[in-house]
Amino acid sequence: MSRTNQTDSHEAPAGRKAFLLRVDPRVLAALEKWAADELRSVNAQIEFVLRRALREAGRLPRDE
Repeated sequence: MSRTNQTDSHEAPAGRKAFLLRVDPRVLAALEKWAADELRSVNAQIEFVLRRALREAGRLPRDE
């Protein structure tokens, strides 16, 4: 049996890279609540938090 690309049925939107993230269940629960409070998906909330942290650390260009 040949192995197929496991991301075939879950393609990331154009310009996005999909990856697996393992996270503590309590952290995930907090992210889910925060995302719901701000009407975002958990994925969008994670990206929002990461972009803000990168920008504050000077590791992301200002135009992003």
